[in-house]
Amino acid sequence: MSRIRFQQGLDDLKHKMLVMAGLAEQALQLAMRAYRERDPQFCREVFDRESEINSIEREVDHLALDLLAMQQPMAVDLRFIVAVIKINTDLERVGDQAVNIAERVREMLERPMMDMPVDLPEMAGIAAQMVREALDAFIHADPKRADQVLTMDDTVDRMNREAQLVLGRLVQANPQAARQCIDALIISRNLERVADHATNIAEDVIFWTSGTDVRHGQHAG
Repeated sequence: MSRIRFQQGLDDLKHKMLVMAGLAEQALQLAMRAYRERDPQFCREVFDRESEINSIEREVDHLALDLLAMQQPMAVDLRFIVAVIKINTDLERVGDQAVNIAERVREMLERPMMDMPVDLPEMAGIAAQMVREALDAFIHADPKRADQVLTMDDTVDRMNREAQLVLGRLVQANPQAARQCIDALIISRNLERVADHATNIAEDVIFWTSGTDVRHGQHAG
């Protein structure tokens, strides 16, 4: 493979991964819109996107492996391809978390409406912002922006812990609310996992751009 074709392959790989990112982010937004608006149609849209996300994940992996097999890349290109493979997996898992949330919302809609004493949409907004910021860091090869994502993970972790405490107290005070509280707790946990995947993406950007492995470091959530 010539260097020009190899560079074109890298560009194609980046483009496909950004398409994957857009689908995963849309799925998360739809799942939380279903939660806010209590509309099962948005849950169905999340489920419809799952197969498309899985298909593009396979395309990205195949293209990345082809590039590794057809030419011995320089160190920075090798790190880029490895980072893409790992980011691709995290984006697919963001899509999985969106599906999990949509499934939980569908369950909630079968029970009487109840206001929750936790702001899950706010938590979702922060988690989604983390995903966007991590991908912007990837697009611009900006390790400083990626490092900012790592600090945001602490906020989502704190919100998840607070949700567990508040909802746990509500269950004790009102056992009839247990099922709805458990649903909300699971959604909170799903959102915390989205933030974790965004953190992984940011760490991979830092590794690609600087060669520094910051996993399990002081910012890790």
